[in-house]
Amino acid sequence: MASRANHTVPSRSALLCAAALVCAAAVAGGPARAADGVTSAPTSGMPTALDARLAGDAKQTRFVLDLDRSITFRAFTLSDPYRVVIDIPQVSFHLPAGTGAQGRGLVKAFRYGLVMPGGSRIVIDLNGPARVANSYVLDQANGQPPRLVLELEEVDRAAFVQSLEPAESRSEPVHPEPKPVLAPGVVAATMPAPAAPETKPVAVAAPETRPAATAAPETRSIAAAAPDTKPALGLAASPDTRPVIVIDPGHGGIDNGTQSDTEAEKNLVLQFGLALRDRLEQSGKYRIVMTREDDSFIPLGDRVRIARTQGAALFVSIHADALPKGEGDAQGATIYTLSDKASDAEAQRLADAENRADAIAGVNLTEEPTDVADILIDLAQRETRSFSNKFAHMLMSEMKTTMRMHKHPLKSAGFKVLKNPDVPSVLVEIGYVSNKSDLEHLVSESWRSKAVGSIAQAVDAFMGKRLANAAAPTR
Repeated sequence: MASRANHTVPSRSALLCAAALVCAAAVAGGPARAADGVTSAPTSGMPTALDARLAGDAKQTRFVLDLDRSITFRAFTLSDPYRVVIDIPQVSFHLPAGTGAQGRGLVKAFRYGLVMPGGSRIVIDLNGPARVANSYVLDQANGQPPRLVLELEEVDRAAFVQSLEPAESRSEPVHPEPKPVLAPGVVAATMPAPAAPETKPVAVAAPETRPAATAAPETRSIAAAAPDTKPALGLAASPDTRPVIVIDPGHGGIDNGTQSDTEAEKNLVLQFGLALRDRLEQSGKYRIVMTREDDSFIPLGDRVRIARTQGAALFVSIHADALPKGEGDAQGATIYTLSDKASDAEAQRLADAENRADAIAGVNLTEEPTDVADILIDLAQRETRSFSNKFAHMLMSEMKTTMRMHKHPLKSAGFKVLKNPDVPSVLVEIGYVSNKSDLEHLVSESWRSKAVGSIAQAVDAFMGKRLANAAAPTR
């Protein structure tokens, strides 16, 4: 995809990540969520995953991934909860719908997807402690495609803990530990694609594995989509002083968010976020930054950091909630702001679920730089919270003219993605994927256009007042 930016945000984490992506080295992870069958679009030059299956029993279980070519990989185990993580080069997943949702033997479920540019991941959730007894890639033979195979074996807790790979070995030079990137375009813009370092599978590799030549993924920058205007010859370009609005479509990549029978939250909110970007850009008043523009996983800390690095005047995170089965029905849009204490039990449930996004994809926030860790745990400044609340009220006033609102449309909870100490931030749940009527709206282009228009109106009203106050002379 062509870059929409006139600049990017280079970072140390992006450089580290670019050096490690083809071998997709390991990082720690968190709670389980089964894959929902949403697959990535075909990508020319990338390996393709064709099928995945389980065999065996509660003592020994085998995981098999069918591919169109041999690849390199790395597998390791994690505890609390028990998991096996398989890091592979970026793969185009063409697996049957529902693959991974049902377990067998030692495996509870597994999920898969893009975890960062150039790297895909499979996370196998275990029913109890187990070790990787053997792992290897079989070349194509006897009418069978190339296959990645993991053989799991039941062990007790003590043996499992002993088998855990030390953290320092996951960050040794040959397999540098990838840090989260700010967005897909950063890697491509800051340095050329590196040569793929040699990777070795865990345990005893039976047949020899051969690395696959993966094409560098097309990427887009997080930065603004201002029209491509060039200054007259001999004149320097003037800096873009327009206020920055950051739009944050939630989830992405390996993290699907909530799910209906036919739609995944990550896709619905991306479509909405891109439509909101286009609407705001039409006015020419703002420089719009997207935290993601495709099906990429962006860690929560990086979403926060994007807004701060870009000097954002406003941060709007877009999500679509779903109630668990058996917990009734709910409908309508809800606007959340940051609070130390959740406004109600539902707000707390949602915040807990959203704050697990990094754990779902296996990103360990304890290894973030200190300043980012501080952002995630510090309270937002009082003035910023006040601005966030003002925008939330303006947003509700505009949205209720075109959208169905929740019976309690304004709520608050401790969302990590809202913990920017100096950027007014809101999280908008545009509807419930679990509600049939809301879902019909969420997939409707006509409804989306009206909803986006109301949010754009609120942004104009909020930014108009802030700019007017900033320009007012002081006495």
